[in-house]
Amino acid sequence: MEKLLFRSTNRNAELVSFKDALLKGQAPDYGLYMPTTIPKLTKEEIESFKNKEYWEIAFEICRKFLGDEINEEQLKKIVKDSYNFDIPLKKIEDNLYLMYLDEGPTVSFKDFGARLMARMMHYFADKEKRKLTVLVATSGDTGGAVADAFYNLKNIEVIILFPEKEVSEMQRKQITTLGNNVKAFAVKGTFDDCQAIVKQAFNDNELKELNLTSANSINFGRLMPQMIYYIYAYSRLSNDKEKITFSVPSGNFGDLMGGIFAKEMGIPIERFIVAVNENDEFPIFLKTGRYIPVVPSKSCSSNAMNVGHPSNLARLVDIYGGWLADERNSENKIIKKGVLNKKPDMEKLKKDMVSFSISNKEVDETIKSVYKKYEIIVEPHSAVGIAAAKKAKPEKLTVCIQTVDPAKFPEKIREILNIEPEVPESMRMLNNKKEEFEIIKNNYDSFKKKIKDINR
Repeated sequence: MEKLLFRSTNRNAELVSFKDALLKGQAPDYGLYMPTTIPKLTKEEIESFKNKEYWEIAFEICRKFLGDEINEEQLKKIVKDSYNFDIPLKKIEDNLYLMYLDEGPTVSFKDFGARLMARMMHYFADKEKRKLTVLVATSGDTGGAVADAFYNLKNIEVIILFPEKEVSEMQRKQITTLGNNVKAFAVKGTFDDCQAIVKQAFNDNELKELNLTSANSINFGRLMPQMIYYIYAYSRLSNDKEKITFSVPSGNFGDLMGGIFAKEMGIPIERFIVAVNENDEFPIFLKTGRYIPVVPSKSCSSNAMNVGHPSNLARLVDIYGGWLADERNSENKIIKKGVLNKKPDMEKLKKDMVSFSISNKEVDETIKSVYKKYEIIVEPHSAVGIAAAKKAKPEKLTVCIQTVDPAKFPEKIREILNIEPEVPESMRMLNNKKEEFEIIKNNYDSFKKKIKDINR
């Protein structure tokens, strides 16, 4: 099988293998890694997925991007171990389904990317007897999924940054109660501030010896697994003549990019409904062609989507023929976020997707109406996706992504529905565990000192 190489969206870095893209996380020119070509699925392969289990589909997709970098038997073992939980698809009305991605160990869709990525990183680190430091910024659920996926893995240290005031109690506890090789820092700032610190650290020559890598969706290894559930949903719900639409709650746009890659591979996806909260930079961009980040990002009840400058927009713009990058000075510090150096094909972009910004008030109304109409409890992120789908008035097969278990947001559910959501066992255990984390200033130099002290 021909080896697939990866390039940077900023066009100024060497081509690398999948392994190097995975372990580097971000390209040295601050761009995000993209495959030089996107593998295509034949009609026969797509048809065959109807009779395959989820992990078997995952194996077929991963093999197209990895080639022989992980041997087939080992890759099968990795994907089978990663996906040992269900992916329910529930019809809620004609042409409208919910895909539940909240059945994993941290009851969040982030388990899909984090578990597979962690096992691949561990495979390469163990094979090369190499120590890695995984550095992650989280707006909510990524941190818990990454902490769980990498917990106690040999030769891997994990450092997680989260905005002090913008994660729920349960989200925080999933990050801060493991200890051992998982270190947590609460930053006095927003998710975008956490992300900026992480990006700067990746390209700091003084931290090279730490072998830093990312577990955010800026890492292609986190993104690749997110293609698979789109393909799985199509295989289970669509007939051969029918296209499918997905409504995707979007923050850092990694989930959406997984779907876009699935479409580029040949899955008959009609369009994407890009559902955002009050951080409305993307629907404005889609309407006007002008990209203006929301700085600072707005704090909404769908906290994991409080992103005013999504990292994966660089990939989205790239795949549609454009170039989006942060403008930097001679010291590589950002002086302007999200500069559109070359416009993407806006006509094609508008054909493939529509985007809606959903207010906090609309989120509350959706949580209430979904329970009243379907007796289904949804939390704020999934409510954003459902509200956007309703605005799009779907006439064809449409799947809304349920991103996280409602039990992560009990205060909101009690407030709106006066109901106590059932708490999964994995979350009940958190209440008896001690939290360990440090609150730090929104300052790169002080964080750098902390990270160096950890690895002494």
